[in-house]
Amino acid sequence: MNSLQLERCLVIIPTYNEIENIHAIIDAVLSQSEHFSVLIVDDNSPDGTGEIVKSMKDKNPRVHLIQREDKLGLGTAYIAGFRYGLSHGFDFIFEMDADFSHNPKDLNRLLDCCKSGADIAIGSRYVKGGDIKNWSKERIALSYGASLYVRSVTWMPVHDPTAGFICYKNHVLASLDLDKIKFIGYTFQIEMKFYSWIKGFTLKEVPITFIDREKGKSKMHANIVSEAIKGVLKMRWRKFNGYYD
Repeated sequence: MNSLQLERCLVIIPTYNEIENIHAIIDAVLSQSEHFSVLIVDDNSPDGTGEIVKSMKDKNPRVHLIQREDKLGLGTAYIAGFRYGLSHGFDFIFEMDADFSHNPKDLNRLLDCCKSGADIAIGSRYVKGGDIKNWSKERIALSYGASLYVRSVTWMPVHDPTAGFICYKNHVLASLDLDKIKFIGYTFQIEMKFYSWIKGFTLKEVPITFIDREKGKSKMHANIVSEAIKGVLKMRWRKFNGYYD
């Protein structure tokens, strides 16, 4: 990439019923820098989220949209976004939530981390300077405990392996066989980091403050922890058998 050229950054935001947040989050991302474009991957939201994005897309070439016919899962939404970003020549590709739990102002911090040498920059709640707002003590303990469990099983040197605020350099995603990513729920986040780490890419964590959503309904559900426990064991087994080679 020519250093004199503007880096092309694509921020992928999966949505399902985010009508209360969607206009504001797109505006907030685009306002950070002309580097940034937004790709909304909408799973046929019945509340009309996709229609709002369509109207914004017609007015702004930095707004992109993939509309899917059904609710197909977080992981498949990001994979679709990765393929879109790669095929359209974006230099840096981000993951981000629609509900402002991730602060759009931190996008440039993740970008700077990658430009300074990291292959993948992770917005982390569990490194020095990271924090969580508006979660109960029980929920924080559960999340932190899950992170410790993932690290103990995988040996991956990441303090926040379930984090969903991430910047990838183009060549990382281009080098991975995305068809090998099998988890579609929140365990997808762990598998992407694990696969990237196995392939030798440099993962660095950037402290962020995660703020629980104020508008709309949480997509968290009771079987996420169970999915993660079983999923991490499967990943470890797959690595042992050369699946990620």
